[in-house]
This record gives sequence, structure tokens and C-alpha cells, in this order.
Amino acid sequence: MIKSYYKSPNRDFTLLQGDCIRLMREFDFKFDMIFADPPYFLSNGGISMQSGKVVCVDKGEWDKGGTPEHIDHFNEEWISACRDHLKENGTIWISGTYHNIFSVANKLTQLGFKILNVITWAKTNPPPNISCRYFTYSTEFIIWARKCPKKPHYFNYALMKHLNDCKQMTDVWRLPAIARWEKSQGKHPTQKPLTLLVRIILASTQHGAWILDPFSGSGTTGIAASLLGRRYLGIEQEEEYVDMAMRRRKELEDGDIVRSYRKRLKDIALAEEQAPGETQGSAGTSVFGEGWLAREETVGGDLPF
Repeated sequence: MIKSYYKSPNRDFTLLQGDCIRLMREFDFKFDMIFADPPYFLSNGGISMQSGKVVCVDKGEWDKGGTPEHIDHFNEEWISACRDHLKENGTIWISGTYHNIFSVANKLTQLGFKILNVITWAKTNPPPNISCRYFTYSTEFIIWARKCPKKPHYFNYALMKHLNDCKQMTDVWRLPAIARWEKSQGKHPTQKPLTLLVRIILASTQHGAWILDPFSGSGTTGIAASLLGRRYLGIEQEEEYVDMAMRRRKELEDGDIVRSYRKRLKDIALAEEQAPGETQGSAGTSVFGEGWLAREETVGGDLPF
């Protein structure tokens, strides 16, 4: 029987510790959206610059690459497991760099997904190029795909246009890397910024939606989900990071911290400005009891653990 590592008081945020492929085979539940930040397999002894210091880019044993065949097999296993837990009209977002993203795209296609977009996240504050022998690495890619090629997916086009000065939002997002204030409970080597996850969640889910992150890390997807009135399951192998995610969620029981986070996140501030009825599904009630962005509540029951 699966036992939660942590479940928030209102049951909107759940964490499991363990191997995501094994755990996903042990329960039956369908999610509206999945965000995955899998190993990029780039820990090869390289160096980078961080806070003015030269540091090794190795993230951990879990990020050390194998053969191309090994990487393909790994990606097929976890993407297939995710597909089984996605609703028929659900979508999946997967981040990566050139180290893994081509394998991910191939496996998505082979497993029957329809790729909708490949977002280029252009970091506004990338680390400098120490060697000066090639262009500075400043981007990551995020594939957005839906489960069924002929099943309509949810996309909040009107809100995305509103966030982009009333112009169609493109597939190039210029957003900063993680800010210092997001590390209040410690550091994770591949932690994504809340600005990125907030935009992804606003674009592709409605209020009350269930979101899965099979490589939860420090729980950024879950924190963004809680700030936006969505429900979340995160799976993480390393206890250090599951505990960090739990502490980050417990912070949100403090209303002052919630308000502070929302003010710092530009997309949330802009979304709250939008007049009711202008967005697909607007003005409802968030998990924190304040006016929010969606009138429609996604019905999905509760997790079986």
C-alpha cells in the first residue's frame, strides 16, 4: 500500500518518496496535466560559474548519462507510465536541453502523443561562458504535448494574450532563472523558477485541476499549483528534496508569505487584473479563499492514498 510522505492540511498537495516508474505502476488515478523535469544526463564533470565562483556542473548520480540506448529506454519507461495516468484530454510538459530533449520528443511521438509546441525558455540571467570557445548556453526547451492527437486540449489563449501585452504569446519565453527568495528552504541543483511553472499551469489547466510531477525535486510545480488553486502530486526519489518540498509547502500556510509570493510573480499579478469573464473561466475562489482565475472547477476526486 502506498503511503504519502506528506499531505497538506487541505489535501491539495501530496508528496511520495520513491522511484516514480515503480510508484506510478502501483496506483490508478488520472491527472489533467503533467509537468516533468527528468534527468538531462549532463553531469559529465564540466564546470560553470555560480555567484562569481567556478563550480562543477554535476548534479548527482541520478543525472550521469549512459549510452544513447540507456537514455532512450529510460525516457520510454517513464513517459509510458505518465501516459497511463493522463486524462484523455490531458497534456504533458517536459523540460530538457540538447542532452535529452531529442530522445524525449521521439518517445512522445512513438507513444502516440501529439506535440503542440516546443517552448524555448530564454533565460534573462544565464551564467557566463567560462571557456569563451562557443556561444553562452542560455536556453532550455519545454515540449508541450497532448495525449490524444484528435482529443481537444485546454489552452487559456485569452489569458496568455493578456499576459503578453494583448499580443499573441510566442513559443519563446524570456524569463529569469530562479531567484534567491525561492531558495528559502535550501537549494536544489536543477530547481526551476516559479515564474516558469506559473505560466505553464495558467496556460494549460483550470482551477481545481490535478497536476502530477514525477520528478518533483524541491516541489516548485506543487508550490505554483497551490498558489493557483490547483491540486498536486509530486514524486521524488531523494529524501533530502522531498523534505525540502514539504517545508516549502508548509510555508504557504502563512498568508503573508502567500501574498508576498503572488506579488513577486508577474503573471499572477497580471492575471488578477483581468476583468471577470474576459478569461476562459475567471473569478472563482482559490484554496486560500481569495478571488481567483477560474469559474470552472475540474472534478477529479481525491488521490487513493
